[in-house]
Amino acid sequence: MTTTPFQIETGRLVEPVNQDDHTRGSDGAPVTLVEYGDYQCPFCGRAYGSVEALLAERPDTVRFVFRHFPLTDLHPHAELAAELAEAAGARGQFWRVHDWLFTHQDEIDPPHLREVAGLIEPTGAVARDLDQREYADRIHRDFISGVRSGVNGTPTFYVNGLRHDGGYSLPELLRAVDTAQR
Repeated sequence: MTTTPFQIETGRLVEPVNQDDHTRGSDGAPVTLVEYGDYQCPFCGRAYGSVEALLAERPDTVRFVFRHFPLTDLHPHAELAAELAEAAGARGQFWRVHDWLFTHQDEIDPPHLREVAGLIEPTGAVARDLDQREYADRIHRDFISGVRSGVNGTPTFYVNGLRHDGGYSLPELLRAVDTAQR
């Protein structure tokens, strides 16, 4: 069966994890946790702490993947933040900026994002990437893969390719991971 870019598969991750994804943890981990998130979303900000604790508690069990799903109608700077993360990623600093964005959600606005861009690359290359929307297509691909997988809000998690419809507190994520490992 062939699929078009807009066919939706609810409950399953349509786009498998691949070399373009940003991952933490071992590729051989028995559980892969994929999050579709938005850097300005307060719920994603709360989930960030749970994911960090989960990775600390299950370092050999979980490979974590973050994909962009900026809800620009609600969060006007989420897409620019995602593009900054991608520009940082092109310079080997994706997770550094990812962490900064979630721990400084109240500073996600163009002036602060430009300041961070300057810290990543003082020559102005990251700022130029943002001005030229160098990573907009990447953000769009993540977003479309989320839509095709049935994402309609953030955060949305997939555990070993199946949507996790439970909550995102640490106990709930631990339970999902431990169940998937069995």
